Formats: sequence, C-alpha cells, structure tokens
Amino acid sequence: MTDWNEEVDVLVAGSGGGMAGAYTAAREGLTVLLVEATDKFGGTTSYSNGGGMWFPANPVLQREGVDDTAEDALEYFRAVVGDRTPAELQETFIRKGAKVIEYLEQDQDLAFQMFPWPDYFGKAPKARLDGKRHIVPKPLRPGKLGELSESVRGPLGTDRLGEPQPDLLIGGRALVGRFLLAMGKYPNASVRLNTPLVELVTEDGAVVGAIVEQDGQRIAVRARKGVLLAAGGFEGNDELRARYGVPGVARDTMGPWGNVGKALEAALAVGADTDLMDQAWWSPGMMHPDGRAAFALWFTGGIFVNQSGVRFVNESAPYDRLGRDVIAGMEDGSVSLPYWMIYDDTEGTVPPVKAANVPVVETERYVDAGLWHTADTLEELAAKIGVPADALAATVARFNKHAAEGVDPDFGRGDEAYDRAFSNGEPPLTPILKAPFHAAAFGISDLGTKGGLRTDSAARVLDASGTPIPGLYAAGNTMAAVSGTTYPGGGNPIGASVLFSHLAALDMAAR
Repeated sequence: MTDWNEEVDVLVAGSGGGMAGAYTAAREGLTVLLVEATDKFGGTTSYSNGGGMWFPANPVLQREGVDDTAEDALEYFRAVVGDRTPAELQETFIRKGAKVIEYLEQDQDLAFQMFPWPDYFGKAPKARLDGKRHIVPKPLRPGKLGELSESVRGPLGTDRLGEPQPDLLIGGRALVGRFLLAMGKYPNASVRLNTPLVELVTEDGAVVGAIVEQDGQRIAVRARKGVLLAAGGFEGNDELRARYGVPGVARDTMGPWGNVGKALEAALAVGADTDLMDQAWWSPGMMHPDGRAAFALWFTGGIFVNQSGVRFVNESAPYDRLGRDVIAGMEDGSVSLPYWMIYDDTEGTVPPVKAANVPVVETERYVDAGLWHTADTLEELAAKIGVPADALAATVARFNKHAAEGVDPDFGRGDEAYDRAFSNGEPPLTPILKAPFHAAAFGISDLGTKGGLRTDSAARVLDASGTPIPGLYAAGNTMAAVSGTTYPGGGNPIGASVLFSHLAALDMAAR
C-alpha cells in the first residue's frame, strides 16, 4: 500500500507532444497533473524550427484544396516502413492524424497552417512530392502566454549561446506555447517544472500512480485513470546508448539535457516491453567550437568526403537517410569522424549551410578549434585535413563534371523532390571552382532516440507477452516509433507524439 501525497485522474510525464495528452484529458473533464523533469517546458519538440506534423488529408490541408487521401498516404507509409511495426499501429497513425487536428482546431488557441515539405522517400508509391501532408502551428506572441512564455524551452541559440529570446514563438515553441495557453482555461489541469518521474507504483499488476521528485523530495501521486509517459528518449544518457547500441554520443544530440530515460527505466521496472532500442532520428552534424556536432540541413553547395578524400553520400538527401549512410560508413570503416564538407569561396569562408540550427559563431573560433580550414589549392587543403591530395582533387574534378552535366550518377543527388527543395527545383549540383577552397568538419547528430516502449493503437504499453499493462501509456520518443527504422516525412516525430498522447487520454477518459 502507498501513502499518496496527491491524487489526480491522469498523470503525464513530459511536456513536448505529451502536452496534447494533458490537454485532451483536461478537456474531457479529468483532473490532470503534467510534470516536466527540467526547468523549461517543451522537451525536444521546442527545439524544432518548424514544429511540423505529418498528418495527411487533415482539415488544414483540405481547406487549401489538397487532393490527398488517407488511402494514398497509408500506401506510401507502408511501402516505406514495411512490416517493421504493426500494421494496426501504422493505420492508426494515418487515419486518426486528421481527426486529432479536427479535435484540436475546435479550440481557438490551437491554430495551424500548411507548410509544404516533400515526403522523404520520393520514389516510393504515392509519395507526396509537393509536400502537402505537412502542417505547422501558427506563430504565437509571447504576451499571450504572460509569464509562462519564459518557461518555454529554447530556441537553441538561447539555450546554448545565450542569445536573447525572439519576438515570436515559432515552430515547436509555438506548439508548446499554444498547448500551455489552451490548458490554462481548465482549472482541472496543472503543470509542474523540475519534477522528474522516477518510479511507477503498481497494484495487482496495474499502474496506479507514480513517484515524482521535487526539490529533493519524493512525492507519491495517485493516478486513478492512468499514467502517460511522454518524457522523450534516452539520447542524453551515454550509458543507455552504449547498452542498447545507439551510435553517437549524448554530447551531439539535439535533445535537451533532461532526456536521460528515467521514465523509460521506470516502465521497464514494471515489466514493459521495448522495441527499436538501437534507433534514433539521425542527421549530419556540423561541428561547433563547443565540441558538439549539431543537426544541419539546407546545403547550397559542398560535398562530403571521407578520410580517403572520396565522396561517399548524397549530400542533399533527407537528413535521417543521410545520417544512416554516415553510420553505415562508420560501421564498415569507410567513414571516420570527422568527415569533411568541401566547398569553394562562392559564399565565402562560412560553410554553405543555411539551417545550422545552432547559430554559427565567429569564423575565428571554428578556425582556432581546427574545424574549418582554407587553402589556395585542393592539394594544400587535403594536407590540412589529412586526406590524400590526389584523391581529393580527383573527387572534386569528377563532381564538377557531373555538376556541369546536371546529373549525379554516383549518388543520385537531385533525383528526388526533397533533394531539390532548397535549390528552386533544380539539381543541387554546385561546382567547386572558386579558390580559395574550404573544408568544414562534420559528425553525426540525432534528434533523439526513437526506441522505447511497445504500445498498441490506443498507446497502451505492452508487456513481453503483448498484453497491455493496465494504467500505463506511452507516446513521443518514450514510445517505440510507429515509423520503425525509417523517417517517412518531416513532422513524423511530433505528429506521432501528439496523436498517441491524445489517444491515450481518450482511452483513459473511457476507462
């Protein structure tokens, strides 16, 4: 028996996409406590520049006249994901995504708009090359949130470099802010910072509450309807990364510092099953003077070369696919870290990276850290980065020939719609001709781990026999991703987090 300090209907751990669950529970008339382990709300969601959600044929898109259907989207998703995750879970994601937006839009505080972003597997059947399966939250003025606006995590420039807060909440920060604003209307909902969930409490095999920590005190919270774990992945925990074989290191993740897997471990202790534990949402990582590699995309030039001075990847591929190619090279020994972006002086010394996510600081700091190099010739540049001079010169010459022809037979750069998203629809093959020549160091980064608790289509956590554990739910990166080992389209992670948090709350309300 437990002496309860507090009692609610629903306890939610995590304040990114998990806020959708807390909001839904409150709106459905349940008493809700949302606990966040860190000093800010938003988790990894708040670091997303777009805050996008991949919900095909949702009301926002329909109002724009998009002719997509759930059937087409499901055909695409299944072609990409395969049978790595249960078919029922995939179908739930596709068919109920539109319904969650319909539900949320009934609240004037929750507003969205279309933001076209091409599907990441453009050659798969029923891929949407125009990107019209993707929506983002509308920006939000901080004044609407009052003092709570200072409690929303991010952006990365603020958290890592101390930059001032921007005048608008956009992307993931807007989504988190809008959920905080919407939840504020419900007196039956409360939120709490600096309060990690560290243990689940069970009775007769059912989860009936949890232990949270606040100011060094253990607080027992009874949850009459259930506990939702949406506390992010374990990307910030090097010990867990090593245990489950997740490439990379905690230093280079884009997840916030609180994502160390405490909620996940609490679920494992009560018999929860897991899947995809060696997986993450990958990306190339531009290396910064603080020693960290950070997610980067939108390259307007440059090629990547390995330690042999040879090109090894489609540099314009969707970031998860590109990251997986880097990891494959690391595993077979053909790629070591750092690998190098080679580019010319067309845009100057700064690498042609238009979305560095962590803001680029003074050039001198990269140079002093040995991360950026410049030379009058490719042979001199090769000596500075430790690759064979003849190989680097031959690699650049071959790429320049392909750029002149407008086709990349080696790696297919420009063959898919996403490749051309940042080059006005043209093949992104920019020749490397203008001296001096430059090299920038890259590593491997991630947007969080995607392995976690195995669930059914109502977000109920399963045990090893496939039986739901009563009272326990999971969503976001605490849940094993519905997309399996792939990343079908921008907005998949946040979209799945919002949807399955919402479905968990509806299931609890029906209990």
